[in-house]
Amino acid sequence: MKKLIMATAVSMLALSTSVMSATTIRIGHGANENYHLHRALEKFKEDVETKSDGKFEVQIFANSQMGPDREMIEGVQSGMLQMAVSPSSFYSSWDPSFDVVELPFIYPSKQAALDTVHSPMGDKMLAKLNNMNLQGLGWMENGVRHVTNNSRPINSPEDLKGLKIRTMKVPAHVKTFNSLNASATPMNFGEVYSGLQQGVVDGQENPIAHIYAQRFYEVQDYVSLTGHVITFYIPVMNLEFWHGLSADDQKLIKESMRAAEIYQQELVSAEEGQQIEEFKKQGTQVNALSEEQLQKFIDATEPVREEYKEKLGADVYDAWMKTIQEVTSKG
Repeated sequence: MKKLIMATAVSMLALSTSVMSATTIRIGHGANENYHLHRALEKFKEDVETKSDGKFEVQIFANSQMGPDREMIEGVQSGMLQMAVSPSSFYSSWDPSFDVVELPFIYPSKQAALDTVHSPMGDKMLAKLNNMNLQGLGWMENGVRHVTNNSRPINSPEDLKGLKIRTMKVPAHVKTFNSLNASATPMNFGEVYSGLQQGVVDGQENPIAHIYAQRFYEVQDYVSLTGHVITFYIPVMNLEFWHGLSADDQKLIKESMRAAEIYQQELVSAEEGQQIEEFKKQGTQVNALSEEQLQKFIDATEPVREEYKEKLGADVYDAWMKTIQEVTSKG
C-alpha cells in the first residue's frame, strides 16, 4: 500500500511539474468566438498543445479582450503578449508597404488573393515584420468585404451618397469610401453594433461571416455584395519569444498555423452561403451586383489605387500587382 501511495505521489508530482513547466502562448484577436478565425485558432491551440505533448499551453482571448488591434500589436512588440492576430492593414502604421494588401478591387477573385499572399511576394511582406520586433506566422482570412446599411440597396457609388459608413481605422479604406461618395467613419470594431443600433452610422462594411457572427444584420436592412476589398489577418509572435523556441518548436508553430489556415478556408466555404440565407430569413435584403455595376465602383476607386501606386513605388505596388497577374494566369 505504501508503495502504491508513493508511486501515485511521484506520478502526481511529475504531472504537476509538467503542467507548471508548460510555456504559455497567449493570443489576442478582435473577433468573437463564433467567427471562423476564432475556431481556426482553437484548432491551432489543439494541434500545438497535443503535438508538443503539453509543452505549450495556448490561451486565446477573443472580443478585443487584450485591447484594440493596435494595442494588441504593441503588446506583442513589447513582449507582454506572445501573439496577436490583426488585419494586415494595421501593420502599415510601421511600414506603409502593408497598404498594398488591402487596396480596393485589386484581386479578380478571393482565390487570386489567397494565392498572392501565399507566394514568395507574400513571404517577402511577412519578413518585413521582423523590423517591428514581430515574427509573421502566415495569412489568415478576414474576408471579402461588403456594404450594409439602413437606407437602400447599394447598386452604384451614387447610392452611397450621404451615408455614414463605418470603416476600419485604415487610411486606404477611408479613402476608398470617400471616393465612393460615402462619408467614411472610422470606428473600433467593438463599437460597431451599438453605433448601428443608435444611428451614429448608417452602415458598415465587413465580410459576410463578420456580419453574421456580430449579428449586424439585426440592425441593418440591406446587405449589398460589393466585394470592394479582400482583407487578411496576419498572426504575429513576439520576435524574442520566437527566437527563444527550438527549431522543432518553430516548425510545429508554423505547421499548426498553416493547418489552421486550411481549416478556416473549409469553414468559410461551408458556411458563407448559409449565412446569407439567414440574413434573408431575418428580413434583411441581399443584393448582388452585375459586372457593369461593379465596374462603376472599380472606376470610382481608381484614384485611390493611383495614389498608393505613387506612394509605395514600383518595388512594392508594381511587384504586388505583377504577382496578382501571375497567380491569376496560372489559375
